[in-house]
Amino acid sequence: MLSNWLKTTLLMAAILALFGVVGAMLGGATGMLVALLAGGGMNLWAYWNSDKMVLRMYGAREIGPADAPALYGMVAELSGRAGMPMPRVYLIDQAQPNAFATGRNPEHAAVAATTGILHLLDTRELRGVMAHELAHVKNRDILTSTISASIAGAISALAQFGMFFGGGRGRPNAIVQMALLILAPLAAMLIQMAISRAREFGADRGGAEISGDPEALASALRKIEAYARGTRMDTAEMHPETAQMMIINPLSAGDLKGLFSTHPATEQRVARLLEMARTWR
Repeated sequence: MLSNWLKTTLLMAAILALFGVVGAMLGGATGMLVALLAGGGMNLWAYWNSDKMVLRMYGAREIGPADAPALYGMVAELSGRAGMPMPRVYLIDQAQPNAFATGRNPEHAAVAATTGILHLLDTRELRGVMAHELAHVKNRDILTSTISASIAGAISALAQFGMFFGGGRGRPNAIVQMALLILAPLAAMLIQMAISRAREFGADRGGAEISGDPEALASALRKIEAYARGTRMDTAEMHPETAQMMIINPLSAGDLKGLFSTHPATEQRVARLLEMARTWR
């Protein structure tokens, strides 16, 4: 818990410093002051609202027991097994099979699944995936990952903002172009520093313990990766900073999107889960 709080605090501090530096590049002392104020306000907003922003970005629809009784009941049962509060449950109308968890703590958490994952997986496999997402909530990974997604998006917006103010009043276009070139990779690097790939291994193990079925999660991971590679998720492609929230990397290969990959190899994850299953026998 302390580790994730520390990661989030350091991430917010780094973002604030980045805003100040870029503001100074684009507008001198005045630009730095404006950017620092904007960065501070954005950090506060992100803490309270980043989960809502990500869910809205994906067009997620909250469901209850009457809307999707099997999924809702599954999450309720697993939450009880984990000794956790029941999170809100969301459905995303996307063909790519995927899922993620979001929120600032277990008391204010949500899990979201795509329609594609409901169609692809059987009940055992889906149960393993939902247990994995609940493990992220229990491990308190979700605050860092959700804030990282919203702040990285804001950095890209800051770069675009700079385009309107660069090149005028003697300030050369080259500075703005340089800022635009470095901001996206820098945003990705901040996410890489804030989010360890070990958290996916931890959520796999935690999910297997919650569900009591590591082989089901291993099977689900294999299926999701195979289908996700051939099924584009437009929202993730437009907002690659959110890719690290998903159970499997939703991005197609190429350009700067690869910098946002924070997932370990699926083969390694599956191998660890199968080893878990062997030790349980």
